[in-house]
Amino acid sequence: MTQDPAGSLLSLPPPQVPTPALAALVASHWGLSGTLHPLTSERDQNHRLDSAQGVFTLKLANPAEPAALTDFQTRALLHTAAEAPDLPTPRVVATRDGRHILPTPDGALRLLTWVPGNPLAHLPRTPALAASIGRALGELDATLALFHHPAADHHLLWDIRNTPDLAPLTGALPDDLRPRVITFLARFRTHIAPGLAQLPRQVIHGDFNPHNLLADPAEPTRLTGILDFGDMTLSHRVCDLAVAASYLIEPANPPALLIPLTTAYHRANPLTAQEIRLLPDLVTARLVTTLTISAWRAGRYPDNAAYILRNAPTSRAGLDALTDPETLAATLLTACESLPT
Repeated sequence: MTQDPAGSLLSLPPPQVPTPALAALVASHWGLSGTLHPLTSERDQNHRLDSAQGVFTLKLANPAEPAALTDFQTRALLHTAAEAPDLPTPRVVATRDGRHILPTPDGALRLLTWVPGNPLAHLPRTPALAASIGRALGELDATLALFHHPAADHHLLWDIRNTPDLAPLTGALPDDLRPRVITFLARFRTHIAPGLAQLPRQVIHGDFNPHNLLADPAEPTRLTGILDFGDMTLSHRVCDLAVAASYLIEPANPPALLIPLTTAYHRANPLTAQEIRLLPDLVTARLVTTLTISAWRAGRYPDNAAYILRNAPTSRAGLDALTDPETLAATLLTACESLPT
């Protein structure tokens, strides 16, 4: 039997507090009433609140989540809103007595402003959209580089630097994929990890995927929302870009979207040559992470398998397409070095 990843909330189901109880807490502590609509989430319990005062997101953290981690995520949102107000991140709504986090027996409760827009997962992937993603992520990472918190350096299985920790979960992978992933994990330990350890570190968003990014449907290249800071951690800056890149691989032409993504990031937040050279290997690591964790969690929670596996087909196609990381790295480096100074 596969053991749960050490210290991981991924092995726990989200809380299931009855909607009337949550509504009572909102009314008592925020003075708001309205209709709560459930939202899907991997490890928390989230609702959209439609009220006369506006639309909000109500987030109940998994009760196993340490209080310091919830505080870390909340203070990052407050920091980003203060230092980069043009970035479309949710705003934290304080309770009537000024608290940003309400402790409850079932987990920490927070209220955020609702961010409008359509998930990028439902929009066509274009070079212009890839550039918008890269620019927004570069600006966000530049802002988070100035943010520090005692709980930042925590273990997160999704973090690319922890790729070797996936080994106990590989038994959940399909038979045709498992040997390939095991081989890559060994290569990561011996050839990728040493170089990664030398690259810049800071707090990163950690999950810049198309389901966490919103755009204006009338102007699909304009981002209107950056959601879900739940995978934030202290890691290597380039890992944030690798996560975003892993969802923007055109199987027939991998550089097509990765060039505008990477060059836009580089304009907003200049990368080192070493970061760019390692980027394709880190993208592969993220694809392997997505496929492995998704397969393992889908087996544990079959009722939520459709949501858990939503990114698996794209990740498998991307993994199959990244057959020449060295050439891709050289292409990206040339594109970044060719930008006007």
